[in-house]
Amino acid sequence: MELAFTGRVIEWRGPAPYYFVPVPDQESADIREVAAMATYGWGVIPVEARIGELAFATSLFPKDGGYLLPLKNAVRRPQGLSAGDDVAVRMTVRLS
Repeated sequence: MELAFTGRVIEWRGPAPYYFVPVPDQESADIREVAAMATYGWGVIPVEARIGELAFATSLFPKDGGYLLPLKNAVRRPQGLSAGDDVAVRMTVRLS
C-alpha cells in the first residue's frame, strides 16, 4: 500500500524530545484496513517512508485512532526539519 500526504512535524516531549508527523485521518483509515496483515505486534505498522530525497524504514505508532510517523534525528537534521514544519511524505506500508 502506497500513500502520499502532507503533515506538520510535532514534538512529543518525554524523557527525550521525539518528533513525529501525524498521518492524516483518511490515510490512517486506509492503514487500519490492512493493519492486521502488517503489524508485527503492539499495533505498530512497518513502513518505508520518503521525505524529500531521504528514504528510511521505520514503524508507525498508533495514537488516538490514527498513526504517528517517527522522525529520527538522522532524518530531521539533514533536511533542517523542526516542530511546526510542513513536510510531504511518501510512504509504503510493508505487509507481512
